[in-house]
Amino acid sequence: MEIEEIYGNLPILETERLILRKVTEADTEAIFEYGSSEEVTRHVLWNRHVTVDDTKAFMDYIQKRYKEKQVAPWGMEYKENGNFIGTIDFVWWKPEHKVAEIGYVLSSDYWGKGLTTEAAKEIIQFGFKQMDLIRIQAKCFSENIASERVMQKCGMSLEGTMRKAMFIKGKHQDLKMYSIVKDE
Repeated sequence: MEIEEIYGNLPILETERLILRKVTEADTEAIFEYGSSEEVTRHVLWNRHVTVDDTKAFMDYIQKRYKEKQVAPWGMEYKENGNFIGTIDFVWWKPEHKVAEIGYVLSSDYWGKGLTTEAAKEIIQFGFKQMDLIRIQAKCFSENIASERVMQKCGMSLEGTMRKAMFIKGKHQDLKMYSIVKDE
């Protein structure tokens, strides 16, 4: 399956407590709220949003990716209250190798409820069934225990720690690499 086939019309996915859908302009305020949180952004690759303009630039990027039928995030909407609470996506996809990597971010107001795990399991199943993936991987900073637990709960196996693999936020970061393969 080609990238354009999936991302040309990003499907709405549903879990017990979440609706995974395209990110819209109406989500800007919610994204700024968690994107400007030092607590939330401490363990992500991107810088904290300082102004709403930072969030608008991110929104423009997402909309451009949708328009160009390229890999772009699903927004996570919490069914119970309709709130936009985070994003999850395949941060990259190599169809020729049948491999992709997932990434996610969640508002701290919703941490500890298993919502990221719920969304990640749905995305992983989508990847194996709809995208014909053989391998899905995810990485986290070595000190990000919560993200590591999401990967473990999704059935991913630790492959190892990539020492000083990225220079992010002023220092070289160790990254833990997890993966799951289709026949597991």
